[in-house]
Amino acid sequence: MLLAIDVGNTNIVFAICEGEAIRWRWRISTDGQRTADEYAVWLHQLMALEGVPHGVIDAAIIATVVPPTLFNLQRLCRKYFEVEPLVVAIGAARLGLRIAIDNPAEVGADRLVNAIAAHHAHAGNLVVVDFGTATTFDVVAGDGAYLGGVIAPGINLSMDALYQAAAKLPRIAVEPPAGNAGVIGKSTVHAMQSGVFWGYVGLIDGLVQRIRDEIAGPVTVIATGGLATLFNRHSASIDLVDGDLTIRGLIRIHGLNEKKTE
Repeated sequence: MLLAIDVGNTNIVFAICEGEAIRWRWRISTDGQRTADEYAVWLHQLMALEGVPHGVIDAAIIATVVPPTLFNLQRLCRKYFEVEPLVVAIGAARLGLRIAIDNPAEVGADRLVNAIAAHHAHAGNLVVVDFGTATTFDVVAGDGAYLGGVIAPGINLSMDALYQAAAKLPRIAVEPPAGNAGVIGKSTVHAMQSGVFWGYVGLIDGLVQRIRDEIAGPVTVIATGGLATLFNRHSASIDLVDGDLTIRGLIRIHGLNEKKTE
C-alpha cells in the first residue's frame, strides 16, 4: 500500500491508500522541528488503533510546501517503513501536466497535485479552489496545461489578523450571520460575520468570474479543503466539492512514476 503525505502550512495529512482507495487517514499539526522518531511514534500508535497490518506500506510519496519538514519525513519513510519516498517537485517526478507559466519551480507542490488530480478526473477547463491557510485558485486547460492561478489570504488567516489588530473586536467563527439575518450588521459580531463570510463569498465568485473571462469555453470549478462544503452552499461559482482531491493527486503521481520505472 501507498503512504501519501501531504504537508500544508497548517496540517500534515498521512493517508494509507490501496489502489485508488484511501483506506486510512490521519492529521497532525505542521511543525518543521518534529523528528522522524516523533512522527513514527504518533503514526504507529494510530495505525495500531485502526488495526492496520504491520508491514503493509510498500511505497511512499511526499508533497510539502514547508521545506523544513522534508528531511525528517524522508527519514521516517526510510527508517520505519523501509521505502524510498517519491518527492513531488518539478524535475523530480513525472507529473503528467504541462506547466505553462514563467517559472514552473515557483508553483507549490499542493497546487500542482490538486491540478493533476482534477485534470485526471474531469474533462475540459478547470479551476481548483483550495481553502487552506491561503485560498488558491488554480487553472488547468482542457489539454492538460497548468495555466497559473491566484493566491489570496485564507479566511482563518484574515480573521486572525482582524482579531489581533483590532483591540475591541472579538474572535468569531467562520459562518454566515445566524438565521435570516441580512448583510447589514445589527451588532458587532453580526457585522464581522457579514464582512468576513459574505466578503469571502464575494471574493470567490468575483475571482472565478474574472478567470472565466480570460478562458475560452466552459469552466468547471472544483472546491477542496476544510471549508469547501460550507462555501459551496453559498457560492454561485462552485460546481462540485472533492475533499480528497490532494490525496487523489498523490495517488495519481505515484502511479505515473511507478509505471515509468517498470
